Amino acid sequence: MQVTVEDISSVKKTLHVEIPREDVVREIDKAYDEIKKTAKIKGFRPGKVPRSVLEKMFRKDVLADVSSRLIQSSFIDAVKEKDLRVVGRPKLDPPEIDISQPYKYAATVEVTPPIADIDLKGMQLKRSVYTVSEAEVDAQLKMLQKNLARLEKTADSRPVREGDHLLIDFEGFKDGRPFAGAPKTENFTMKLGAGAVLKEFDQQLAGMAAGETREFPVTFPGDYGNKALAGQTLQFKVKLNEIRDEILPEINDEFAKSAGRFETLEDLKRGITTNLTQGYEKRVEQELSEQAFSGLIERAAFEVPEALVEMELDGIVEEAERSFSYRNTSLAEAGLSREIIAEKYRDTALKQVKRHLILGKIIDQEKLELSDDELDDALQKMADNFQQPVAEIRRYYRENPEKLDYYKHALLEKKAIKLVLDASAIEDLAPESR
Repeated sequence: MQVTVEDISSVKKTLHVEIPREDVVREIDKAYDEIKKTAKIKGFRPGKVPRSVLEKMFRKDVLADVSSRLIQSSFIDAVKEKDLRVVGRPKLDPPEIDISQPYKYAATVEVTPPIADIDLKGMQLKRSVYTVSEAEVDAQLKMLQKNLARLEKTADSRPVREGDHLLIDFEGFKDGRPFAGAPKTENFTMKLGAGAVLKEFDQQLAGMAAGETREFPVTFPGDYGNKALAGQTLQFKVKLNEIRDEILPEINDEFAKSAGRFETLEDLKRGITTNLTQGYEKRVEQELSEQAFSGLIERAAFEVPEALVEMELDGIVEEAERSFSYRNTSLAEAGLSREIIAEKYRDTALKQVKRHLILGKIIDQEKLELSDDELDDALQKMADNFQQPVAEIRRYYRENPEKLDYYKHALLEKKAIKLVLDASAIEDLAPESR
């Protein structure tokens, strides 16, 4: 077999493969021998059909099958011989076999780009120094207070006003008949002004009193999230059962106990401070990583294979589909499509591919490895985060070795990022006002 490589670009190559005629003939002979064993042709005993008859009946299928097998086996050997790191699927238009000639075909492939060694030293980074303020802790306390509030039926006989919590029955009608997209619903809880159904719906309830019933039309916009209601004009019948007051708990030691594992309000404040501090630490780490990545991009110029960008985009689209499915909806219902998402996130996918390629280069360049102890520590942290026995995590990866390889590489990428940060000059700065 003869193989030559035509350079189209640093990441695109065309393999020209020539398979000797004798190899082609041998494969064709084998194909006819296999057919001869099983072919059932009137007038001939099994295994006794002449080759000329088989060629007349099966020539087209045999040549197509042999062509496919020759390409499949020779392509893999050609890639190994030329030491190409192919990404994505090859593009080829296989010619028909001419039994009197060697079999020649061309396959265009994309390969991982060559990246020169990267100088990791001397990068100038700026680190924002965040401190948790009392105002932030108070804001978290007030948010928790709202979450722990209880609703009680108001003792006052007053009309509904903005911000009230309501208990209502409602049903939508179209042309005088119940509409399936807005079925009869009882004891629905809503906050007036929050637009749980539609802002215009809320406006029609203003001024109602407990026990009152109202009927009114509502027109839903054409891009309304619920496609069954989008563009529809419905007549709603609504009964207000109760107006409820929001009763906020007092922020004290009892409040802290009801919030979880805390004994005193001071314990709760310390817990909030710890959580906010950890959040800032992750934010600083992300900000430094992004700065370092931008610097690495400037130091490492290379082409990016389109196949890798497409694979990254596929992952983004699939994640979006899973997210919508989790919320019992779909891309189509949200007015989206794979094409729209792919176009919107193409730059994001490109940056991610560059990031992985650069980090992969650093891993190879610096000969980074993952020790058994480092993997054990990482799996234990994962088990702690998911509140699962570490044995379960290990069992999952034993059953999914390809996912373990991916996880190990992700840990190596973290080591590569740390190596870059450790080699950088970092200046601490007070963050901008928040």
